Amino acid sequence: MRRLVLIILALATLLPSLAHAYDILVVQSSRNAGYETVLKNFQASTKASQRVIVLTDYAEVDTAGIVREDRPRLILAIGDAAIKATGKIQRTPQIAVMSLEAASKPNITGITVFAPPARYCELFNQMRVQRVGIIHNPDKTGWYLEKVRKAAEKAGIWLEVRSVKTPKEVLAKLDSLAGKVDALWMLPDTTAVTRETTEAYFHFGQNHAVPIISFASSYLGLGAAAVIEMDLPAIGRQAGNMAAALLGGAIIGTMPFEGPSRTDIKTNHTILKKLSLDFMLSE
Repeated sequence: MRRLVLIILALATLLPSLAHAYDILVVQSSRNAGYETVLKNFQASTKASQRVIVLTDYAEVDTAGIVREDRPRLILAIGDAAIKATGKIQRTPQIAVMSLEAASKPNITGITVFAPPARYCELFNQMRVQRVGIIHNPDKTGWYLEKVRKAAEKAGIWLEVRSVKTPKEVLAKLDSLAGKVDALWMLPDTTAVTRETTEAYFHFGQNHAVPIISFASSYLGLGAAAVIEMDLPAIGRQAGNMAAALLGGAIIGTMPFEGPSRTDIKTNHTILKKLSLDFMLSE
């Protein structure tokens, strides 16, 4: 009997991967303040054991190797770099958050950065604009534009949509909107909105006295009139609820990507006044 126990202990030492080392592997792109807020609220919403890896803390991280060795039951990937780093892992369920390009795979679900289109349409109605311009790549955000069209039709908003395949096309498409729109809606589209094209949107807004509506507060300082962005603590809690469901036996194939459960509207008072939209400030 004693010999059998010793053999079992030896096997446990030699084959640690036969058991889960912890429940959740958290892969975080960097120590970005927004990512940290999401993680903090995620951790507060679940008692599951976790290991956290921040990619920028290392020269190179073999996430697939870590998963093979540790065998976590679930992965939380925070940010684009994290989702790219875990993209080749096919069997372990994954929750992706804070990403513009979350992969559509059978083992991945998560929370998109796309606020409900009706939320934007309410803002446009409040601003009393009827013609809204959108530039996007159908391959990236075509699925979202379908929802946008339905919401806009209900809200009585006319959309002027321009499609692009590369960022180089954005300038010409912006020029084609001159005189045809009362507002410009920047989608979280990684083709249409890049470091190289962002400035062009705000030049358009200034030159044509058109408010730019975006998706992140960082654009307010560049000249956006208003933004609708995710509530980061709520994203963390929402991801925690998804993790609890998956660890409790939910099948990931029945859990499609969700939109953020809470969003915040933030405005640029200076721009609103300049565009004679300051009536919004008291509403």
